[in-house]
Amino acid sequence: MTSERGRLTALYGGLLVLAGVLLISLIYLLVRDALYSSISSAITTVAPTSGLTGVQEWQTSAPAQPVVPGYALAGVAEPGAEYAATRRLSTAAEDAALDSLLAVSGVALALFSTASMALAWWMAGRVLRPVGVITARARRLSGENLHERLALKAPPGELKELADTFDGMLDRIEQLVSAQQRFAANAAHELRTSLAVQRAAAEIGLADEPSPQKVSRIREKLIETAGESEQLIEGLLLLAVCDQGIQRREPAALDTTVTTVAAALQEEAERRDVTVETAVKPLTVQGDTVLLDHLVHNLVANAIRHNHPGGTVRVRVGANTLQVTNTGPVVAPKSVPRLFEPFRRAKERRHAPGEGVGLGLSIVASIARAHGATAAATANTGGGLTVRVTFRRSP
Repeated sequence: MTSERGRLTALYGGLLVLAGVLLISLIYLLVRDALYSSISSAITTVAPTSGLTGVQEWQTSAPAQPVVPGYALAGVAEPGAEYAATRRLSTAAEDAALDSLLAVSGVALALFSTASMALAWWMAGRVLRPVGVITARARRLSGENLHERLALKAPPGELKELADTFDGMLDRIEQLVSAQQRFAANAAHELRTSLAVQRAAAEIGLADEPSPQKVSRIREKLIETAGESEQLIEGLLLLAVCDQGIQRREPAALDTTVTTVAAALQEEAERRDVTVETAVKPLTVQGDTVLLDHLVHNLVANAIRHNHPGGTVRVRVGANTLQVTNTGPVVAPKSVPRLFEPFRRAKERRHAPGEGVGLGLSIVASIARAHGATAAATANTGGGLTVRVTFRRSP
């Protein structure tokens, strides 16, 4: 901070001093060029009242009067002495005037330089004050005061824009930190729940020499809980992979992927009495085929599982868009954006076996971002949800 202020002071002060030097030099040159002729004209216009070097004493009983030019120095001892005397007098007056001008200008330049440096130091401090505020705020940022903002009150300009940009960055950081904290807390809660169920089944269900039938039921419960935990861990790993971005892209036929996934989930749809309808047009996108398969699978699986008996799932592909619409319970419009956050559900803590633990749409959003696409959802009037994933047009 001090270094930058010193540089700005040197720059501003140096420019002001240079301007002062140039101004004094210009004035000196202009005065020097006009001073000799002005003094000579004044001397030859007014008659002298006393003797000059090389000039006889002026004698008259009358007061000194103006004389006609050309006869100002009558009584000169030698021809041409009048011109020489005038020249010597003019030169002496010019030198005296210029010396006085230089002395006064030097003093004025010294005072001006001191004032310029002081003014430059003050101006540099005012200009860099917002930068100092930003630096001080950035140094003491922590998880406890991310809510604080600069809110710089200043006229529009580069520094005001910098302060507003810094505030916007803090908004995004605060949102990301809050999301990560919620994510960690929810992940820990989900894992702890699965472990608690397994421990309770083992400690309570297997106590006092249980019957073979009871052991079989506990075994199935433990396997089911372990499967949910495995699915949660796979979802967390998938989110981490998507957040790192796609390292390799290749053409992927999204229409073929949709057809394959719909066929793979047909048995589950029939078991839940849900009809899956597909209408696909050829669509090729650049990306990771495995991640795109996860995206389509999560969308269709969520649409089937969050449905009601006799419901319908419609999958459409075309015009760089994948759209999945399902019937089902009514979803509040205000809760729709939160469904893309990890561990968010339309109805908390209610999911059927195998449907996951709230990572479905968050994985969809993460995979979409990794492919440069956008995922959005809207609540249907009669119930259910419509999710659209829009890809960028291929060049």
